[in-house]
Amino acid sequence: MNINNVKKPLPRYIDPYWSNLNIQAYGKDNLYPQRLFDLIRNSSVGGSCLDRYETFIEGDGLRNTEFAEYVCNRKGDTIDDLYRLIAQDMALYHGFALHVNYNMMCEITEVTHVPFQQCRLEEESEDGKVIYINVHSDWTGKKTRKGRVIRVDKQNTKKIFCFNPRKEVVLSQIVKAGGIENYKGQILWYSMDGKFVYPIPIYDKVVTNLSIDEGLDNVKYRNVRNNFLVAGMLIHKKGQSIGVDPDTGEELGENTSNISESLNIFQGDENACALMDVEVQQDEDIPKFVSFEGNNFDKKYESTETSSTKKIYIAFGQEPWYRILEGSLGFSSEILTDAYSYYNSYVSKERRAISRELKRIFDHWYINANPSEDYEIQPLTYISAT
Repeated sequence: MNINNVKKPLPRYIDPYWSNLNIQAYGKDNLYPQRLFDLIRNSSVGGSCLDRYETFIEGDGLRNTEFAEYVCNRKGDTIDDLYRLIAQDMALYHGFALHVNYNMMCEITEVTHVPFQQCRLEEESEDGKVIYINVHSDWTGKKTRKGRVIRVDKQNTKKIFCFNPRKEVVLSQIVKAGGIENYKGQILWYSMDGKFVYPIPIYDKVVTNLSIDEGLDNVKYRNVRNNFLVAGMLIHKKGQSIGVDPDTGEELGENTSNISESLNIFQGDENACALMDVEVQQDEDIPKFVSFEGNNFDKKYESTETSSTKKIYIAFGQEPWYRILEGSLGFSSEILTDAYSYYNSYVSKERRAISRELKRIFDHWYINANPSEDYEIQPLTYISAT
């Protein structure tokens, strides 16, 4: 069968144009990164893989520790603080954004982190360029300030020039803004998928499996907390004593309540192994005990859980950790050292991208903040107990 005969796939991702804000929407409803964040954090397996991915991107931090401790904005953030937030966004969204301010000499004097999910690209100009980055504190339109919802409109959306440190460009922007006091600076917006292209995180390919993982956790939860876990059923003549209360030692006496009205007392882990009492009317019926065996729904989804877990690990490039988890590799210092070495090479592309963009900013800093010109990131090392 050739490509013309296979079932036509649905579009994986679209970014339509929103004319009311003159932006390229990030996904069909402009909430692609927000939806991905909710999805990955609701998956226990996906969230764990993401945390490891982020940890390895961050590594052991910048090699130049003196530069890492340099304060880079009026908030008191250091380069190391900035780098930690960049690593988070890189892991979550495969991109990051930084805001820079200039002085009258058109030199960069300040850099701060901008949450990547708050940024949207302006519609391209006729020559294919993106002039502005649009920033809104909450594109879902649910965030409030002083009791009022921050609506997604032009009034609450900041338009900030894209990063271009050429002095003649910065000067023209300052003049256009009406002076340095009105100038909003620029935003360095970086995407691993290309210049001014919305990035697709590496876990996008397994969104179905992430949702399955969340659903399986819900099944397990309900299996333990809400399952019918009665140990058995005691059938006896109406009017007979139904036993002694294990807490008070008093006889429980007659029970005239309807069983259907109290079935909830036999559900969940806290009521496990309880006895159900059933009354009968006929004199010839003698008390008898009927044993119950509850259904374990976990076993029905074992193969599904194994398959989805494996695919999530593969999407993050964490096959060595999956093999350690399933027991096929064992667990030793040598194996973990090899796993660390492998994954450090896996995330080296992300680290290089961060180093390059930091250098782009500090090549135009108002003073020489990094005389060594060293922007390299140290890989994460495994420290064994021996």
